[in-house]
Amino acid sequence: MLKTSSELVEELASRIRVRRLAMGLPQLEAAQRSGIAYRTWRRLETEGKASIEDLIKAAIALRCEEALEALFSAPSATSLDELLKRQAMTPNRTTAGPSRARGSRAKSS
Repeated sequence: MLKTSSELVEELASRIRVRRLAMGLPQLEAAQRSGIAYRTWRRLETEGKASIEDLIKAAIALRCEEALEALFSAPSATSLDELLKRQAMTPNRTTAGPSRARGSRAKSS
């Protein structure tokens, strides 16, 4: 079921409040930990109004920053060709050990 932006804001504000309470944090302490103003924290929980930066700071203070990485991720590939094309465009993130040029080893006698 699709939700309106108002419904999503209300649910997110409620989840922030529930998470804070589950961690045993008063609003003032949560605001201090996040580095945002107390009034902004209150408005975030009650009205769901804050900047994206404040939302990220709140997520970090409530130890939810990993969930932010899932937002706006690339859609799944619809074909093998598309998947291979995406992989070719993505820089290799694996770190290999130091490469050795051929013949760089000293020969033992």
